[in-house]
Amino acid sequence: MDKLKVVLATQNLHKLKEITKILESLPIEWVCLKEFSHIQVAEETGFSFRENALLKAHAIAQQTGFVTVADDSGFSVDALEGRPGIYSARYAGEGASDAENLKKVLKEYLSSPMKNINKKSSFICALAWVDLQKNIQKVFEGQVQGEIIEVPVGENGFGYDPLFYFPSLNKTFAQLSAEEKNKLSHRAIAFLRLKRYLLETYF
Repeated sequence: MDKLKVVLATQNLHKLKEITKILESLPIEWVCLKEFSHIQVAEETGFSFRENALLKAHAIAQQTGFVTVADDSGFSVDALEGRPGIYSARYAGEGASDAENLKKVLKEYLSSPMKNINKKSSFICALAWVDLQKNIQKVFEGQVQGEIIEVPVGENGFGYDPLFYFPSLNKTFAQLSAEEKNKLSHRAIAFLRLKRYLLETYF
């Protein structure tokens, strides 16, 4: 079977590594955005993870002509009324580093009147699959619940992983191995749902 060429609409190398690992058993040839010149990435003007994922996937699919998969994901803290949410990647400003975003969220949480009253937090992922030739657009979602902690712990992962404590494993996401995270993360849940769909309809 010929491999299906799919563009992964992300510049985030951490995401790229996670995603290709989860779907490595499928006959897919991943095409990196860097292989195209003058690509215009869509502005994330949607009001939900779902809307932003579709905006990104459609923009890349239209410019490249390939099937495109794009995700929009983020960290949601109940004590902060769901922030940083869809602004997770740029919470401390456009071009902010993971460390700067984490620092801002932690500072807000520590000064919140809800600190220690409500520690609930979650990671959310919306994954868009767009195949313009077949006129297909699908969105697969994944969510995992945990708690925010007051001191970052762990050296693995990226983004807000050091703040996200997963009670059943007694670890933060930044303490998990890649194998552990790829079984239970929000992104893993969404991509495993995509994998089931592809096995039923494409392969």
